[in-house]
Amino acid sequence: MLAAALLLGLCASASADDVLFENVRIFDGKGAALSAPSSVLVQGNLIARISTSPIAAEGAQRIAGNGRTLMPGLIDAHWHAMLIASTPAEAMGDIGFANLAAGDEATDTLMRGFTTVRDVGGPVFGLKRAIDQGIVAGPRIYPSGAMITVTSGHGDFRQLSDLPRTIGGLFTPMERNGGSIVVDSPDEGAALLKLTAGGGVSSPHSPLDVTTFTEPELRAAVEIAENWGTYVAAHAFTSDAIRKAVAAGVKCIEHGFLMDEATAKLIAEKDVWLSLQPLPELMRTGLREGSVERAKADEVWPGIGRTYEFAKKYKIKTAWGTDVLFSRALAKQQGAILASLVRWYTPAEALVMATGTNAELLSLSGLRNPYPGKLGVIEEGALADLLLVEGNPLENLDLVANPANNFKIIMKDGLIYKNTLTQ
Repeated sequence: MLAAALLLGLCASASADDVLFENVRIFDGKGAALSAPSSVLVQGNLIARISTSPIAAEGAQRIAGNGRTLMPGLIDAHWHAMLIASTPAEAMGDIGFANLAAGDEATDTLMRGFTTVRDVGGPVFGLKRAIDQGIVAGPRIYPSGAMITVTSGHGDFRQLSDLPRTIGGLFTPMERNGGSIVVDSPDEGAALLKLTAGGGVSSPHSPLDVTTFTEPELRAAVEIAENWGTYVAAHAFTSDAIRKAVAAGVKCIEHGFLMDEATAKLIAEKDVWLSLQPLPELMRTGLREGSVERAKADEVWPGIGRTYEFAKKYKIKTAWGTDVLFSRALAKQQGAILASLVRWYTPAEALVMATGTNAELLSLSGLRNPYPGKLGVIEEGALADLLLVEGNPLENLDLVANPANNFKIIMKDGLIYKNTLTQ
């Protein structure tokens, strides 16, 4: 890890030595206020002690916070690490290029303060392994592996020349690379399974109004996931797709932007998670005018605000993510997309969602959790994923939109990957 980080010029201190943060105000990932001036001792990869009194830690690296904010690393609950830095053709074709591009983007993701991502579709296992082994600097990855879809479903990026499908025939490049898998009639190491229960915007051949799995098919996937000790997340926009998924036992709905109020109430009653994304307007306008994808985006976007209002009204367990695809320019706006939540939430509510709440969603992986330990919070015994912020993000959430200037220290798993403090 040290050699890789130094090579990238990112690591000010990447050793197992103790690190002591002094005179910091803590946002703990749960509350709505900063703590009194405090000290936080990190030993190995864990937060060992938190105190408003000085901590004696002989030999520890001492970091003078000077009143800055110490907060948990950010968590993006809907990310596609292998599908950002490449075009669809590149991601589904040359896997060598796709992995190199994704590795570079993973480092940028970490440098934006995102120490954990929930990857809900893509051939991410190799990248995750490289990050975990210290070959590449990047966030923790909770992988679903290939999106499970049907012919003409969301995630079916095959070319028309790939059709008709021959039963028992060769996999297409999309399937061989592990981007999506078509199952018309759990990946090893997966932390969850992702099914596409309805149509989507980015897939040109999947109409928004369709439901792509029957309830018994969804229930079979849920049973397989539960036998494996984990859960199913379902991509679904419409009320019909959501209701089928909920009835089948799906634990988390991704998107939901075309649902009606009665379906939102059902999600709350069944205690199902709703993973929402405040999709930026540039994501819609970046699609070519006149294209099928643009027409579907034009239909979906008005539902974003309405769905957030439903989530608040019925107190739905709501996760936050971005769902950036095929655009490094948009990926750079990851923090700004989080900051845009102030349309519906206070800065504290938004930050809790992107730290402690998202970590609760990750815990659904149960024994399949690839990173056992407590994420998303600052408390004794939690994993040491920490950001030292210039200013108070509970007063100004826009601070997270400029991580280059405002995130003075980025720590993941007890290792410091960025330190630009001059005192």
